[in-house]
Amino acid sequence: MSKPSFQVDDSEGPRFTRAFVLHPDIKSDRDRRGAELALAEAVSLAHALPHLEVVGDLVVPLPKVHAGMLFGKGKIEELRARFEADEVELVLVDGPVTPVQQRNLEKAWGVKLLDRTGLILEIFSDRAATREGVLQVEMAALNYQRTRLVRAWTHLERQRGGLGFVGGPGETQIEADRRAIDLQLVRLRRQLEKVVKTRTLHRAARAKVPFPIVALVGYTNAGKSTLFNRLTGANVMAEDMLFATLDPTMRRVELDNGPEIILSDTVGFISDLPTELVAAFRATLEEVLAADIICHVRDISHPETEDQAADVREILTTLGVGNERPMFEIWNKIDLLPEAEAEAAQARAARDQDIIAISALKGTGVESFMSIISDALQGRVSEEKLRLSFAQGKKRAWLFSEGVAVDEVQDEDGFAITVRWTPKQRAQFEQV
Repeated sequence: MSKPSFQVDDSEGPRFTRAFVLHPDIKSDRDRRGAELALAEAVSLAHALPHLEVVGDLVVPLPKVHAGMLFGKGKIEELRARFEADEVELVLVDGPVTPVQQRNLEKAWGVKLLDRTGLILEIFSDRAATREGVLQVEMAALNYQRTRLVRAWTHLERQRGGLGFVGGPGETQIEADRRAIDLQLVRLRRQLEKVVKTRTLHRAARAKVPFPIVALVGYTNAGKSTLFNRLTGANVMAEDMLFATLDPTMRRVELDNGPEIILSDTVGFISDLPTELVAAFRATLEEVLAADIICHVRDISHPETEDQAADVREILTTLGVGNERPMFEIWNKIDLLPEAEAEAAQARAARDQDIIAISALKGTGVESFMSIISDALQGRVSEEKLRLSFAQGKKRAWLFSEGVAVDEVQDEDGFAITVRWTPKQRAQFEQV
């Protein structure tokens, strides 16, 4: 996929685009977050995109949304003067901006403009590494652009010439562009179907290895990749940056005095994540659905940690992740808490078996984390002996295809098979 349109190639090296971040604090929005914290997150999003230099940021109190311009005339003029003085080239608005508002604001300010969805799409476009991730992001971007063609065309009434055999007297330029996007989406879906088939084969091959899957989920920048790297020794990108990880990463880990596991690192969630991108990272989310244990990693030092946790739980519920499997809360970054608060967090974790307090960066509590996961899995992986008749060949084949059969003895009545499996695998076996 092409790089963001506001990046400029320069023979002397990359030139940084001067960006300004605005957070409209809409008073009528009952669900609005703390304005300063929301602005800080938006600035962090901007820093996650290379070649951007954030030259300013501002909370804009907004009694109500102005339909055509978002802001009132006086505020628009005030901001125009500031952008001109700061030589701003790109304005990032932390919130939804309609196509008409975007077109009007770009014209009034003489800059390019991205809303929150557009900015996240740009970040995902820049970061996606796997073929499936790239295709899904490109499809999400095209769907987003399809709704915003009004921004690109000032001649919407102009009609393309034609004989009128199809679609009446002709089609407007915007209709032609929309049709071109639809054709591109069809092409991308076909490519994606091939990639998904390959991924399905890989997942089926992995299912033959009788290792439980432990998935790390959480709000973006909660420290999932840092924990993943500490446990696996992998070199997954782990920076103090939003969306440092976008594509699913899986590694085998041998727990002390416990089973081997597959550890999965996933894309971070975020409030108001564009719905197109929830679908775009279906590959990552499928790994969560397949997990035996889910570890919800939280940045316990963040002022909005409770709100972030609620956002993650809501997305997991939307994905269909219920209470049928163990879920632990990993309270990360306790090293950033004041001493008294860190001690309180550790005391709470000691009382609650579903909470583990750690510092993935410092290593504090990580051994306890591994021990608790090991104990949880030991309780879920059991060994049983089964008797199958010769007529139950389908069930026998399933046991070996899933890799849960560890020993087999054949006699005149059929098969005596020893299996090691999880309750989930046992339930699947019953359905064969």
